[in-house]
Amino acid sequence: MEVDETGETWTSCAAMLETHSIPCDHAGKRKQDPEPVVRIIEDDEEEDEEGEMMSDHMRDSEEPSNKRVKPVAKSNSLTGVLTPVKTPALKRIGQSISRSISFRTEARPLPPAPLRSRSKASSYPRRRNSQCWSDTVESHDLTVKEIKRQEVIYELTQGERQLIDDLSLVKKVYYEPMLKLEIMTKPELGQIFGTLDSLIPLHQDLLGRLERLRGSGKTIGQVGPTLMNWFPCLEAYVTYCRNQVGAKALLDQKKHEKKVEHFLRLCQESSFSRKLDLWNFLDLPRSRLVKYPLLLKEIQKCTPPEHPDEDTLPDALELVQSIVAEVNKNTGEAECQFYRQGLVYLEDGQRLQEIQLSRFLYCHGELKNNKGQRLHVFLFELALVLTRPGEDRDRGQVFHVYRQPLPNALLNLEEIPDGEPGGGGTFRGAFTGGSDKVKNCFRVSSRGRSKFHPYSLQANDSFSRQQWITCLRQAIVQSRDRTAQTSQSQLSLHADPAVYHIAQLSLSSDTEMADHTCR
Repeated sequence: MEVDETGETWTSCAAMLETHSIPCDHAGKRKQDPEPVVRIIEDDEEEDEEGEMMSDHMRDSEEPSNKRVKPVAKSNSLTGVLTPVKTPALKRIGQSISRSISFRTEARPLPPAPLRSRSKASSYPRRRNSQCWSDTVESHDLTVKEIKRQEVIYELTQGERQLIDDLSLVKKVYYEPMLKLEIMTKPELGQIFGTLDSLIPLHQDLLGRLERLRGSGKTIGQVGPTLMNWFPCLEAYVTYCRNQVGAKALLDQKKHEKKVEHFLRLCQESSFSRKLDLWNFLDLPRSRLVKYPLLLKEIQKCTPPEHPDEDTLPDALELVQSIVAEVNKNTGEAECQFYRQGLVYLEDGQRLQEIQLSRFLYCHGELKNNKGQRLHVFLFELALVLTRPGEDRDRGQVFHVYRQPLPNALLNLEEIPDGEPGGGGTFRGAFTGGSDKVKNCFRVSSRGRSKFHPYSLQANDSFSRQQWITCLRQAIVQSRDRTAQTSQSQLSLHADPAVYHIAQLSLSSDTEMADHTCR
């Protein structure tokens, strides 16, 4: 059996003829004695020695062969009669099919071969077609710089269209089926998907505005005022992005349930997902938000000085950058609050005031200590906290505080060069991977607190190590500046009133100075 390009199955001529051959004598009658070994002669091929024994009932039920057959012993007597004729391959196949069909008038037809149904093609491609603006126009007389400008604007437009498609897909393929099949409860889905549904009309509005700006030559002239008027709509991202921290944690927790894991895996394996999981789709709006300033900078770079957009693009860029900063600030505060609530203190002395006063996180992630234990370390705005991840039946993932947290203002940071000897007891084999040389390590300690031992930590790679060192330096400097400002303010509030009053006097009057001194 073979399958053609349309997906239908058909029986090849060669296979039919080999299985349905019937031995015969010189007169063309069937012989009843045991079947001899037969030789099949093709039109332009050499003879193949291929014999096959068939039972009597098979010979009675099969249809006659359309190929010339003869016993091996009598092949010489038919050689002159059946002279091979050179025929084109395509014509030979057609003739064989015709002869095969003509012999079926008196024979019992074979049962039809089952047709393999072809599944309907998905309307969601696995990959997006990358198309440029220049591919959509037949001809133009624009300069190179203007072409580049149109390409960036076209990328902006296509990005809006793709985001709308993806958000609509998430609602149709993930949210609605999970709610209907009761894979999750409605409150759980509401926390995971947040206000995503409200973002679809928002981006449809911008896409409509951009499409209306497109002229007959498929070019867009002035785009600055349109973006300037639409960018305030991005304030909706503050609510959506603040919710993402808790949404990600709940989604990770629900993935441990079998029905949730099974549904999400089937979706990811389907063609519409493009090998992306649910969280990749939920994070698309945030990725789109941070791309607006980059696109505007590219448009501004390609805009000539005499263009009308030259005056409005800088204002639009400043506006969208301020919105992105506001979204980042609110997201950072929500993230800090979420992880702060997930801390589990082993003793009251670990509850530093600096942790509660922190408004954001510089960074957090996995590090190893000198015993090879994996820790989850949080660098809050005002404190460094080492924890061990755990699970709680009611709260989900929690973080048990490990050792004593350190205020950032009292931190000392020490970089440990790669290749430095481990030092036996300080760096164990589990820390260094069985080697005596350390790698990707640094050490933190506390100033003025001798009872706290320094923490030697190891990052996964050199890039992660550099990120931690950069964030630690920034946190130390800013915390010390904050502490210095706070101390100065407290000194000013508790200063001697007489001294404070003298400092405010004008030194141009000696009499006033003498009077206040006598007081």
